[in-house]
Amino acid sequence: MIAFLPLLGEGDHPKDGGGGKVRQAISIYPPFGTAVSAPGLDPAAPMGHHTGPFQQEIALAVSPRSSAAKAPRAWQRMLSGRRLDLLDPSPFDIEIEDIAHGLARVARWNGQTIGEHAFSVAQHSCVVEEIAAHIKPGLEPKWRLAALLHDASEYVIGDMISPFKSALGVNYKAFEARLESAIHVRFALPPKSPVAIKTLIKKADRACAYFEATQLAGFNKTESLSLFGAPPAGYDLVIEPLPAPVAQARYLERYRILAEATGLSPGPDAWHTE
Repeated sequence: MIAFLPLLGEGDHPKDGGGGKVRQAISIYPPFGTAVSAPGLDPAAPMGHHTGPFQQEIALAVSPRSSAAKAPRAWQRMLSGRRLDLLDPSPFDIEIEDIAHGLARVARWNGQTIGEHAFSVAQHSCVVEEIAAHIKPGLEPKWRLAALLHDASEYVIGDMISPFKSALGVNYKAFEARLESAIHVRFALPPKSPVAIKTLIKKADRACAYFEATQLAGFNKTESLSLFGAPPAGYDLVIEPLPAPVAQARYLERYRILAEATGLSPGPDAWHTE
């Protein structure tokens, strides 16, 4: 079935010497997959004289913008084969091997550090877990695990420096919080850590940043103290950035030790029955 629609800005056809109106013949049946209804169609009306919503809907049907815009991809495929939806992250799509692999290849300080290798988030996370246990002796294994995982979301979103996070504002923080909650649930931790634990981990994180800033990122001690505060008494650190595969292996080893201690994964003798 054919209908005739005036072209946009109906005018004279140049071949007619300016005397004829231009009409475009189109099928009223839209391309496959495009839903169009036909209110206002009068079968008795002369060709080209259908008015109302139907004429508008035909125009939509033949427009290159007629079909609904395809939503942008918001998931990332991991080397494990998992596909993580960043807007609606599921704990079922999170694997520690993917986290370790990613964090070992994400650089702290946007890579602006001295040395042959970048100082990775994986190595940083291991240090933070160690400092947290130094600050609070006897810290439960599950909270040490929380310290190890404190930057785990960066395996997909990268390590954004604090000034940039502040510039992005609340929306970014909410996005990051959803991902962190999914990670916590995946590893049998509360979606949100208790305030005391968050404060402890933040203190350990800032202490690690102090050592990183003075040894790797070109800050002097006075500047670092003003930004990050003094490291905890009795704790000292000499940083040697590790190659990515080594940092990845170390992160996984710490995870396995803590997962076994928390009962998240079985110990080596768990299946022995004699």
